Amino acid sequence: MAVGEIDAAASTGPRWCRDLPRLQGERVRLRELQTSDAPALFRTVRIPEVAEKMWPPPETLDAVERFIERTHVKRSLGQYICFGVVPEGETEIAGLFELRPLQPRFFRIELGYFIHPAWWGTGVFSEAARLICGFSFGVLGTQRIEMRVSVENPRGNGALRKLGARREGRLRAAFVHEGRYVDQYLWAIVNKGSESRPHRRKEKAR
Repeated sequence: MAVGEIDAAASTGPRWCRDLPRLQGERVRLRELQTSDAPALFRTVRIPEVAEKMWPPPETLDAVERFIERTHVKRSLGQYICFGVVPEGETEIAGLFELRPLQPRFFRIELGYFIHPAWWGTGVFSEAARLICGFSFGVLGTQRIEMRVSVENPRGNGALRKLGARREGRLRAAFVHEGRYVDQYLWAIVNKGSESRPHRRKEKAR
C-alpha cells in the first residue's frame, strides 16, 4: 500500500487512527510507542520472566524498531492499537498493551500485554489495564475484551481475577513454551450492563 493510501485511510477513520490519545492515571500513563522506546522495550522482552510468557520476542534492536513502525501503520489503518506503559515519575516505558480486533470495528478484542518485572505487584498493571478497558468500552465501543494466560502462570491469572475478569474456559495446547504445548485459560471482561441490556437491531429503511 502506498503512503498516500495510508494517509487517505487515516483521514477518514476515527480520531484515534490519526492521533492515539494519552491515558493518564495516578501511577501510570499510556501513550503511543515511539522509535526512541526501542532500547527499553528490547531490554524488557529479553528478560527470561517476560520472554517465557510471550511468543518468541524480537531478537534484535532493529526488529523492535520495525515492530514499532508497524504499530503506527496498523493504527493509522484502524487495524491495531498499541500503548506504551510509562510509570509515574519515569521516562522509559515499562511494557505495553496491545488491542487486536477479533471482530470488525473492535467489537470483540484480544488484549495482549507485558510489564517489566520491576513493576510487578506495584499497581501499575491494574491501573493501566483499567485505563485500557475505559478506552476500549468508551472510545472504541468494544463489547468484549478477551485475554489468554498460561495455566502455569498463577500471578497472571490472579491479576486478571483482581481486575474483575471472568475465567470462561481452558484452551488446550494453545501456547508453546520451551518446545512443549501449554494450556491457557480464557478470561473476558464484558462491557458493564450489556449482559442484561437487550441488543436492538436497526430497522431497514422502507
